[in-house]
Amino acid sequence: MPVDAEGREWAEAVTERGWLRPAAADGPREPRWGHPDGMQLGLHPLSGPRGLLRVYTPYLEQPRERLLNFIAVEPIPAGTTERGYSELERSRLDDLPGLRMWSADDPADATPRDTRDPSRGRVAVADGIETLTVDVLVEPFANGADVWVRAVFRADRPHEISVATYRRDTSAALDACVLTATMGNWARLRTLHLEGREVTASALWPEYRDVHFADHAAFGLDDLARDGDAVIVSATPDEAAPHRAVYAPGTREHWHYVGARARQSWRAADPDPGLVAQVNGRYTYWMSEAPIPGGIAFENFELVEPFRQGRAFTFAVDPLEG
Repeated sequence: MPVDAEGREWAEAVTERGWLRPAAADGPREPRWGHPDGMQLGLHPLSGPRGLLRVYTPYLEQPRERLLNFIAVEPIPAGTTERGYSELERSRLDDLPGLRMWSADDPADATPRDTRDPSRGRVAVADGIETLTVDVLVEPFANGADVWVRAVFRADRPHEISVATYRRDTSAALDACVLTATMGNWARLRTLHLEGREVTASALWPEYRDVHFADHAAFGLDDLARDGDAVIVSATPDEAAPHRAVYAPGTREHWHYVGARARQSWRAADPDPGLVAQVNGRYTYWMSEAPIPGGIAFENFELVEPFRQGRAFTFAVDPLEG
C-alpha cells in the first residue's frame, strides 16, 4: 500500500466518473482531488510543509508526487497591513509548524479533522458544466482571522482551479485575504505579462543579492490585460529548457526543475478598482544560500483585492510550446 510523506500507509486517490477523488474506503486516504490528467489539488501530509494547498500538474510530464506550486492563505485584518501566514504560523491545535488544513463535507462545521479522512468533494452541474467542489478548512490565525477556502474544478478547463475565501462570523473583520502562489522559484518564473508589455525580475530588482525576499512590486488595473469583464496576469520562465539548468554546488535536489515549461496565471472576473497584481523575488532558494540558476526570479505571485465574501480567483497553468 502507498505511504504518505510521514511514512504511514493510506489508500491513494482514485479516478471515478472522470474525476480524481479520495478513495471511498475505510482507513487513511490520500487528500487529493481534480482532473486525472490535468490540474490537481492536495493537502498535507502529501509532500511539503503544512498550511499550504498543493498544486499538481502531471500534464507537464512531472512525476505523480512532484507538485508545481503551493497556494498559501494570508488574511489581513481590517486596519492593519500585516498578514497572517498559513505556512509560517505555529499551530495552536498541536504546536507544530504550519496551520492545520483539512477538507470537510460541511464547511459550517469547523471541528478539526484528520487530513487523512478527507471529504470526497461534491460533483454537480453548473451552467451545463460538471464541477468538482472541495471545501478546505483552516484553523484560526493568530491575528484573529478565521477563514476557509472553496476550490472548484470545471470539467471543461482541465488546467485551472478556482479558489475562493470565506470569512466566518467568529473572524476578525478583514481588509483582504490573499491567496498567493508561493513557489515561483521552482519553475524560475522571471517574466510578468501585463497589458501591452512585459516586466522581468532582473529589471525590477537589478542589484538584489540577499537571501531574503525582495520587496513586492505591484501593478494596478490599468497595467493588467483584459479578458472580457476579467483581468488576467501571467508569469513565465525565461529559459528554453529549465530542466537542463546547471545548479550551484549544495543546491538540494528538490529545487531541480523537472517537466515541461508552463505559463502560470491569475484571473479575476469583475475586479474591484483596488485590485493589484503583486510579485516578490528571491535570489537564493527558500531557506538556502544556493543561488537560483540564471539570477533572481519571482517567488510569490498573487492578486490582492479588498475582501469580498466568497470572492473567487482562478489559477491556471498552461503548457508553453517549444
